[in-house]
Parts: sequence; C-alpha cells; structure tokens
Amino acid sequence: MLRALRNTARLAHAARVLARHDALIPREAAERVPPALRFVRALVGRGKVVDAELPPGERLARALESLGPAYIKLGQILATRPDIIGDETARSLAALQDRLPPFATELARAEVESALGMPLSTAFSAFDEPIAAASVAQVHRAVTAGDPGRDVAVKILRPRVEAEFARDLSAFAFAARCAERFFAEGRRLRLVALVETLSASVAMELDLRMEAAAASELAERTRSDEEFRVPSVDWERTGARVLTTEWVEGTSLRSAEELKAAGHDPKQIALLVVRQFLTQALRYGFFHADMHQGNLFVDAESRLVCVDFGIMGRLDEPMRRFMAETLGGFLARDYQRVANVHYDAGFVSRTHPAPLFAQALRAIGEPVFGRRASHVSMAKLLQQLFDTTRRFDMELQPQLVLLQKTMVVVEGVARALDPELDIWEASRPVIEEWMIERIGPEARLRDAAEGVSALGRLARDFPHVLRNAEVVSTMLADGGLKLHPDSVRQIAQAQVARTHHVRVALWIAAGALAVLAIGIL
Repeated sequence: MLRALRNTARLAHAARVLARHDALIPREAAERVPPALRFVRALVGRGKVVDAELPPGERLARALESLGPAYIKLGQILATRPDIIGDETARSLAALQDRLPPFATELARAEVESALGMPLSTAFSAFDEPIAAASVAQVHRAVTAGDPGRDVAVKILRPRVEAEFARDLSAFAFAARCAERFFAEGRRLRLVALVETLSASVAMELDLRMEAAAASELAERTRSDEEFRVPSVDWERTGARVLTTEWVEGTSLRSAEELKAAGHDPKQIALLVVRQFLTQALRYGFFHADMHQGNLFVDAESRLVCVDFGIMGRLDEPMRRFMAETLGGFLARDYQRVANVHYDAGFVSRTHPAPLFAQALRAIGEPVFGRRASHVSMAKLLQQLFDTTRRFDMELQPQLVLLQKTMVVVEGVARALDPELDIWEASRPVIEEWMIERIGPEARLRDAAEGVSALGRLARDFPHVLRNAEVVSTMLADGGLKLHPDSVRQIAQAQVARTHHVRVALWIAAGALAVLAIGIL
C-alpha cells in the first residue's frame, strides 16, 4: 500500500509538470477527448503555461526533459510509437536530447576511486574535465598511468542515479498495470511489456560492466569487417560504475561539411551507416541501438566507429527468419504470403480473415510502387502500418522495439548526410546475401539435416529430394520448396529489369521489419 501511495504521488507530480507545459492533455486536443479526461485536465490545473508558443510535441519533450533521466528514456521509447502519440509528437520526442549539465569533476574523481578501489593517480596520469554529460553518465578524457600512457575515455555513472531510476520506473510500472487492468486499450498496447523493455534497457545502462561486455561482443562479431571498428575496453580500469575504453580520434557524423573537410565522402558514409546497421541486425542479431550522430565517428581510415554501448538490441533466429520472409513477400508483391507469415508467427489472430489482412497489406504496398525510394515518406508509411496493426489487434513485440527505434534514427542519420539516398540501394547487398545464406535452399536443407540425417545424403540432387517424402514434408513444413540461389538471383534481376522502382518494396518491408512485420502493436 505504501509503495502504491508513493507511486501515485510521483505520478501526480509528473502530471503537474506536464500540465504546466500544457502537455498532459494539450489544448489542441482538449475538445476531442472524453469529458472525464477534460475533468482530469481541470483538476490537475495548469497555472502559467511554460513554452506556450511551442507545438504540442515540443512542449511534451521539454516537460520530459525537466522531469529527469527516466522520463527522457520514456520519451525516447514513446518516439517509436506514433500510433499512440501521433506523427508530429513522435518526431519531436525522437529529437529528445539526452544531455544534462555535468556533475563536479571532484565527484567524478571520487566515483572512479571508489569503483576501481585505487587512488586516481594509480589508474590515470591525467584526468580532464568532462567532455559530455547525459542523464545516466558523463565522459572524461584521461591518460592511463604507466609508460607509455594511453589516451582513453572514462565514463562514470551519475551519483545516486540508480535510486532515481528505480523510483520512476516503479511508478511507470504501477501506471502500466493500472492501465492494463482497467482499460482494454492498455492491454492491447501491452504497456506493462513496454515498461519492462524500458526497465531492462536501463538496467543494462546502469551497470557499465554490461556495456563493456556489449562492446567486447560487438567487436568480436565484427572483427573481420574492414569498414567498422569498436573501441577496445580497458578491463583493468572498468567496474560497475566506471567504464574505460580507448579514445576515438575521428570526425563526428553531425556535419556533412566536417566530413568533407576531413577528406570523407558523406554519401559513402551514409551508405556505410545503413549497411552496418542491417549487418548487425540481420547477420548477428545483435546491434547498436543508439546510432545517432553523437555516437558515430569516421576515423582516418574511413571506418565507421561506434561509441556508447549502453543500449543494444537482440533478435533471435526465428525473428530474423520472419523478417526475411516478410521482405521476400513484399518484394514479390505477394501480400497473401506476407499475411500467412504473420499468422504463422502468431502476430495476428486467426479470428481475422487472412484475405482481409492481405488486402490491408496491399493497400500499404501498392501506392508506393513506381516511386523513387528517396521520395517515399517513411513517416507516412509508418503511420499507415501502425493504423493497420491497430485494426488487426497486433500486439507489441518487446524484443523489437529497439529495432524500430534504431531504424528510424539510422534513416535520419543517413538522409542528413545524403538527402537523396536510396535506402534500398544501400540495403540490398546486405539483405540479398543474408536471405540467400539463411533462407535459401542450401540453408533450408542444412537446417533440416540436423534432425533428418537423410537430407545430408539427398541435398545434392534436387530430383531425388523431390522423390523423398520425408524431405518434401520437411521442406513444405518449413515454408515450401525453394529454388537454387542462382535461380533466385536471376528471377530477382529480371523483376528489377522489368521495373526499376520495384526496389521500393524492400524499403517498405524494412519499415515492416520495425512496425508491421514486427507486430509493434
């Protein structure tokens, strides 16, 4: 009971702050909400509205920033849900700046000594003022003690940040449980799962050893990639509240002009950003989920370098297979097949007729065929997808919330460097290679052979496979008989030759990965 009262008090405080920014129930929507909500708006009261001249989305962003770290993180998650908050508000929240004033360097020094269990001078011969500060931690440049000393970046958690997050996340969970208990819309949106996703993400960020492990894992997975690099971790100077990595010398992706001045081609860097994200998500199922400009650099060798591994996403093999099947279905404009994939995955209830769902998918896909990919508005496309998921009662898939968020950010970064970027042209090599490798015929036979030893003997001779009932039944159960990769590639090339703009289908599907195909609702 006491915890419920505390959570209620914290939520009431947040409601008052939102009201002061006219962001709880904004005046622009006041006439459209039920009378009960208008009563709540009057009950909370607004007083003098702060930033009254700003649009509602920006007022909400300012309010969340003033409420502190947990609300900033919540806003970033909500930015992935235009179905709940609308397009304009989602765009405003996507621009939420996770930047706060730094805490004192003397406090930072004390935190380092406490975390590492040694005097600061034993670990570092130089320790500079903070160069960046966010809601969870701040970063200092330093030089390691010893000969020779190495330039490093030292990330330090804010004092008492864990307790602050725990209080706010408890309030979020309380509100989500109440919403799901009393409102059908709350259950459909799976708000409890949304808060659990946020909590899991924050828990990772609040233990810097986990961030170090994530950086190490991504470095290991991408070791053979000559166009991508992860800074190495200094494990000797890393603990739960302090992370030390090598210092990155490079050019930020914040400005195309700065990249040009450093001798880099912004258009090539835009391609690299898109391809790296897809490679991580599709090939490894483990991806950097905070790929904004501030976390991306290009080094002297034109390699993309990521920093800040506090937010990482994972996709299991079945979900990646589902993604690929959805891509192929949209590419072939086989909307019934895409619908079947959704039903097989359990994302759409079979109480909804499959032909009707396929018709809804066609309404999304067909209007953008014949248009250049660079002219397709992803915001409008995503809104269509959200509308469709709402109509067919598709539930949130927490595993993929970060994927959707990252896709939006990655497109924004790439288009800022190259406004005419054709996302499919950037994505195609990665997607084609992965689809052939993972869901092509050899891959299907290889997977089936793990459980049916006969496949190992028969896979080399396709006519014999057709005569083997055991193999045929296995392949049919796994999605149908498949052509050889060469045949697949030739068919795809013929399709592209018939219409250059059919490639737009794969960017439609890329959006579907994050929204429709993922089952964000």
